[in-house]
Amino acid sequence: MTEIRFDLARQSDLPRLVELLGILFESEAEFSADSEKQRAALQAILADPAKGKICVAREGREVVAMASLLYTISTAEGGKAALFEDLVTAPEHRKRGIGAALLKHVIEQARAEGVLRVTLLTDMQNERAQAMYRRVGFVGSPMKPMRLKVKKGLP
Repeated sequence: MTEIRFDLARQSDLPRLVELLGILFESEAEFSADSEKQRAALQAILADPAKGKICVAREGREVVAMASLLYTISTAEGGKAALFEDLVTAPEHRKRGIGAALLKHVIEQARAEGVLRVTLLTDMQNERAQAMYRRVGFVGSPMKPMRLKVKKGLP
């Protein structure tokens, strides 16, 4: 077994990242895969480091997991905050601790960059993921997530 290493995603990783998001969205209740949407969003992140970063776990040359961190400013925290999104490990590489290790890597990177708070959303029924997030220090929030899809052309 080759060693797992973590680094930033590259443009050449884009097809694999889209594939991994397709796997992730198959299991999520609220979202569905749309490769063109995922490709456009990933390209926007890769093109502008101020928006965020995509971290990957590589085994040899293969991307086996990915996670993204998107930046914002928190008025409550008084500085940089981030939204942690899209943690997914390829099915054939699961149950090896790669996702948890990638999560810890992303948190270390965020801390080094001065991020004051990392927020994430997880499916309510995904207790396995929630347990992993708790193990690295995430706690439940009394805040309730709400969404509004804003589409072009609608009043």
